[in-house]
Amino acid sequence: MFYWRDLADVPEGFGPAVITIGNFDGVHRGHQSVLGQLVAAARERDAAAVVISFEPHPAQVHRPESAPELIMGLQDRVETLADTGIDGLLMMHYTLELAALTPEEFVQSVLVDGLRAKAVVIGHDVRFGRGNSGDLSTMRTLGGQLGFDVIVIDDYGSSLQSTTAAAGERRCSSTWVREALVDGDVTTAARILGRPHRMRGVVVHGAARGRALGFPTANLSPDSTGFIPADGIYAGWLIDSSQVRWPAAISVGSNPTFEGVSRQVEAHVIDRPQEEVDVFDLYGQTVIVEFVRRLRGMVAYRGPEALIEQMRLDVNQTRTVLSTEQRTYG
Repeated sequence: MFYWRDLADVPEGFGPAVITIGNFDGVHRGHQSVLGQLVAAARERDAAAVVISFEPHPAQVHRPESAPELIMGLQDRVETLADTGIDGLLMMHYTLELAALTPEEFVQSVLVDGLRAKAVVIGHDVRFGRGNSGDLSTMRTLGGQLGFDVIVIDDYGSSLQSTTAAAGERRCSSTWVREALVDGDVTTAARILGRPHRMRGVVVHGAARGRALGFPTANLSPDSTGFIPADGIYAGWLIDSSQVRWPAAISVGSNPTFEGVSRQVEAHVIDRPQEEVDVFDLYGQTVIVEFVRRLRGMVAYRGPEALIEQMRLDVNQTRTVLSTEQRTYG
C-alpha cells in the first residue's frame, strides 16, 4: 500500500483512482464493507483504490473540548486500513486552512488534480468542504463536470444484532464501539470491529506491586494509544515487539486495594516457558494489548493475601477464556 502524509507526496501522474473519504476510526465492520466496495469498484475500472483520511480527527480541530476519544492510534489505523486491500492511503493533515476549502476547491485540487479520480465512493449522508456545505448532490454535479463517476453506497452496509434490551439490529459505527468500551463490553466491541480491541504503548516502570505479589506486570505508558475500556480485569493478549503473542490477564484502573495509585493499564503475561521467566524483560518495548473478555470489575480487598488469591483466580479464568477464544468475530 502506498502511504502519503501530504498531497504533494503523491507522485505526478498517479492514478487513475477510485476514492473514498472518511476518518475510519476503528476500521470497524461498516468501514470494512465500504472499503470492500471501494476495492471492487477500483478493480472493475482498472484503477487504484485510494482512501483519503485525516489526522488529527476534524473534531479535535473544530471542537476539541467535545471531540470523541479515538478508538485507535494512527499507526493501528494505517496498518488496519492496509489490511483491507486498498492500494493507497492519503492521510491529510487536518487544519482550519484545509477545512476552509470550498467543495469545488477540495474536489478539484485533491480528487481530480492530485489523484486523477475516476470514481468517488460515498454514502447518502456525505458532507464535505467549507462548513460541510457539499453533499451528495454537490458531488454528483462536480463528477459530471470534472469527469468522474459517483458511486453511492448504503449506510455502511453492515449491521449486527444488538445485545441490549432494545433488541434488533444496529448499524456498525465508531460510536457503538466507544459505548461498548465505556461499559467494558470488549466482546461486543470485538463483534463490531471484527477483531479484539487493542491498545499500543511503551512498557514503563511502575510501582512493582505486582512483582512483589508474584504477578509482575507490563505497565503501558500514559501516552499509549487506543481507547481505554472501563476499569476491571480482562482476559487478553500481549503482543511484544517481536510480534510474539502472549496470553495475559490485563488490569485497567487504579487498584482500589492500594491508596495513591493512578489509573493505569497493565498486563500480566501467563504461562511463559520456565526458561523465559527470569529473562523476560519488556521495559522500553512498544507492545500491543488486546482485550478479549472482561472478567470482573475492580474491587477493594482487605489486604494483599485476599488480592493474591483473587489474582490466582483471574489467571485461571484468563487461561480458560483464551483456550476457547474464537478467532472469528460475528
